[in-house]
Amino acid sequence: MSENIKARLMDARDFERALTRIAHEIVEKNRGVQNLCILGIRNRGEVLAERIGAKIRVIEGADLPVGALDITFYRDDMATRKTAKLPQETHIPFAVDGKIIVLVDDVLFTGRSARAAIDEIIDFGRPTAIQLAVLVDRGHREFPIHADYVGKNVPSSHLEQVLVRVKETDGADEVVIVEKD
Repeated sequence: MSENIKARLMDARDFERALTRIAHEIVEKNRGVQNLCILGIRNRGEVLAERIGAKIRVIEGADLPVGALDITFYRDDMATRKTAKLPQETHIPFAVDGKIIVLVDDVLFTGRSARAAIDEIIDFGRPTAIQLAVLVDRGHREFPIHADYVGKNVPSSHLEQVLVRVKETDGADEVVIVEKD
């Protein structure tokens, strides 16, 4: 795939600063980490959730349960997608009942992925609260969903795509804007 990078929004240092800030904000808003759990939306949200969990471990000296959601079967666009996505395992290593769950995703756009993730979480039980943390919020919401924690707000066009790359799967930490195919 050839891509035309229009702008590089975040490099590795910006990426780390944003995740550190989000981790501190999560601890501050929740007055600590009691009853707190983290779930990342596969794939990049899962990586970001692990990193935020590690940063909170350093800040608070506590290990938070971290899991991953695969929202494939909860999406409302399965029939209209150009390519079928192979589902992966949802891994929730804790009971969600009574927990404060921080849901982590890479990009918040229409709100549809977050809505699908919330539906899936609720199928597992009744959390006390679900909070949303995203590395990038690009606007253009189609559902009344907002992020509680945002690494960077990025105004963008529908003709653009915001790509979050993580070193674990993409070889580098960065956020870029490219022209949509």
